[in-house]
Amino acid sequence: MNKYERQSRIPADQATLPDDIAEELSRLPSEVIELSEAPPLAPPAPLNPDEVRTIVISLMLTMFLAALDQTIVATALPTIGRQFHDVTNLSWVITAYLLASTAVAPVFGTLSDIYGRRVMIITSLSLFVVGSVLCAIAPSMTMLIVARGLQGLGGGGIMPVVQTVISDVVSPRERGRYQAYFSSVWMAGGILGPVVGGVFAEHLHWSMIFWINLPLAAAALALLLPKMGKIPVFHRKRKVDWLGGILLMASAVVLMLVLTWGGTRLSWLSPTITAMVGASIALAGAFVWHARRADEPFLPLSLLGGSVVPFAMGAGGCALGAMVGLTVHLPLYYEVVYHLTASEAGLALIPLAAISTFGAAIAGRTMAKAKHYKRVAIVGTSVAAICAVGMAVTTLPLWGLLLLMSVFALGLGTTFPISVVSLQNAVARPQVGTVTGAMNFFRAMMASFTVAAFTTILLMTLGTDISLAGEHHAASASTVSAIPMADMIHAFRYVFGAAAVLLTTASICMITMEERPLAGPAAHPPAEMAE
Repeated sequence: MNKYERQSRIPADQATLPDDIAEELSRLPSEVIELSEAPPLAPPAPLNPDEVRTIVISLMLTMFLAALDQTIVATALPTIGRQFHDVTNLSWVITAYLLASTAVAPVFGTLSDIYGRRVMIITSLSLFVVGSVLCAIAPSMTMLIVARGLQGLGGGGIMPVVQTVISDVVSPRERGRYQAYFSSVWMAGGILGPVVGGVFAEHLHWSMIFWINLPLAAAALALLLPKMGKIPVFHRKRKVDWLGGILLMASAVVLMLVLTWGGTRLSWLSPTITAMVGASIALAGAFVWHARRADEPFLPLSLLGGSVVPFAMGAGGCALGAMVGLTVHLPLYYEVVYHLTASEAGLALIPLAAISTFGAAIAGRTMAKAKHYKRVAIVGTSVAAICAVGMAVTTLPLWGLLLLMSVFALGLGTTFPISVVSLQNAVARPQVGTVTGAMNFFRAMMASFTVAAFTTILLMTLGTDISLAGEHHAASASTVSAIPMADMIHAFRYVFGAAAVLLTTASICMITMEERPLAGPAAHPPAEMAE
């Protein structure tokens, strides 16, 4: 029985207890007695369907903000570089956001378990809006990069807090359907971002890509805040382990820089990369050492064990890594092998990005009805792995590749709602935010690792420099066009093979993961049901 369980089972009024029980309670630690003497909070009235719908819409709008800002800047980078007369540091406009958002994901998840969801959703959106305003009025490239980092702090908190609020409002059995909705919003933001960014930069002003966040954030808060008081409260006030949080964030930032720079800006074996890898390992080791000795660790290591959490994280991380890795690198394949223009290559990515949401929807609806809900993800990831093998061993016409990529995305998408809901269903309610933040952190790290790994595969097999992630210029374009088609096909056989390995790993994780019964269909099940 963990501490939360012990505390939740202590009666509030000890005066009415028999003498022997009262004597036993008097021997408990003082902090537990203080909690036991606190008057019980009256549970909020149950949310009706209209209130749930309003909360879900506001959360979807909030998540759309975070998804949009991960991609909307890319197509405006050339315009920004020309205005500030600085193209050398352009990549930092994207990197600063990614570093900050990845590092703070577990922080916001844990703090939502300590201070509550309302405080953290307001904090994350406020940081995001302030960062957006500072980006829009930035007078220099340096200030823009700093402001993007601040914006990333808010954006990184949005995802885990939104997923945690959903866990408070909707029962685990029904939650998969809602997770599918959020997957579709995330994909829509990723697809619309480059289009909207390009339109604003070309026809209006690049600062509009940041000003647009203000009315969207205001609308999200206007819908959400009036309903927050009726959301069940599961957080527990406790001392914050700031040292543990700082060690975790520092290790993540250094590792993200290694994955961003390694093999592109710097050689993997360069002294700088080697030193940064050592520093990241040392910081991670210090975090583990501290977490094992702290009374209230920032991220309890025991929370990451068991028969559900590590396998759910592994499946979701491998699936997202394969998806992001292919999304970043496939335009290169389309341009060289099928002679598509840059815009046509972007359109050819839609099957991968969009159809995965249908897989998520299928899995979500399966969770609401089927007892053995993880079977759909096992089948989906297995089919996706087979499709990846097919892409690795054969060279298809464009329509055939897009068809196979669509089936691949459909199978891959089944992983996301099942991994999220299974993970949240496996821990105590006061720890849902912490484990959700850890999951988002691990997924982001896996996505960065996969992009770096796929880039390294291409560099090793092609033996030439390539331009990725929006860093296009005339010299790199001529370098890419000079790559023989046969060489590109050969190099991508290894990339597709690596994607097959990731999806096979995801399938094995799903097979190994314990399939616990899902609580539901009540709107707010008791805290014990989610343990």
